[in-house]
This record gives sequence, C-alpha cells and structure tokens, in this order.
Amino acid sequence: MDSLRLRLWSENDLELLHAANTPAMTAHLNGPETEEQIVERQARYLRLVASGEARMFVIEDDAGSSLGSIGYWQMVWREEPALETGWFVRPEAQGRRVASRGLALLIDDARAHREDRRFLTAFPGVDNPASNGVCRRNGFALVGTLTEEFRGADLTMNEWALDLTAASDTPAL
Repeated sequence: MDSLRLRLWSENDLELLHAANTPAMTAHLNGPETEEQIVERQARYLRLVASGEARMFVIEDDAGSSLGSIGYWQMVWREEPALETGWFVRPEAQGRRVASRGLALLIDDARAHREDRRFLTAFPGVDNPASNGVCRRNGFALVGTLTEEFRGADLTMNEWALDLTAASDTPAL
C-alpha cells in the first residue's frame, strides 16, 4: 500500500472539486453543485485556509497524484466550539482505505491545531456505509442522528465525534 500525505489546498486544486461533482460522487449529498457553487467552494476553501478558520487538504500518494480531499473547519457543536471534518476520494482511488488513512493523518493535524476545540465531528449520511466505516475505524463514537436541509433537500446524517484531548488510541466519548 502506498503512503499518503496531506497537502494544503491551493489555487491549483479547482479540478479536484470538479472531479468530485458527479452524480455518483454526490449521491450521499443530495446531488451535484452548480458551476457557480463549485467556484464559490474553491474561493471559500482558499479564504478559510488563509484565515486559519479551516485546514483543507488534498490527499496525495507518493507520486503526488491527488486521490481526494479532506479537511476540517470551525463550528459550534452541542453549544461548544468544535471542528467538523469531511472528505471525498476519487472513484479510481476508492477501495484502498484512502479516506481512512487520510482521516488518521487529519486527526493528528487537528490535535496539533485544535486551539480550544475538544471535539472533531463528522456527519456522513446514514445511507453512506463507506464514510460511516471511516469514522468507526478512526475511533469516532456514534452519538446521534440528525436531519437537516442540505443542497435543497433533507439529509439524514449520523453524528460522529472524536475527543481530540483523549489519548490517540482511546475512542471518543
């Protein structure tokens, strides 16, 4: 299995957002975004990385090929400051534990940059077994389920949390 690294998001990474914006890749997210939304997402990633409010990454292999994206951003969860994470992996890189290994790298980064934020959260759709498995394999605890509007329709998500202050081999909550 090749090794992976996380590289901070850059101006040259718009293509990766386009690659992830297919019906198949967005099936668990209520469908693709418009071109305008993709361009805004790119601008938002760059702005949030520059301000320190988020750390968005490209997941790369040894050859420097982009396999997907992962990141985290500041949010309020259960009335306290927290971080939220999300990811995607290109279809040709799926089935190689890229998301799980990328999340393990991201957890280390989040622990180093968490400031006053204790929890890293993730909200994959309840019908997304792959992303829910990524959370489980990385020590997150399933703490609930919620339904919110996302991309114009209701999306029911599992609510996962990882205590960033706990020892790295200790499950959250």
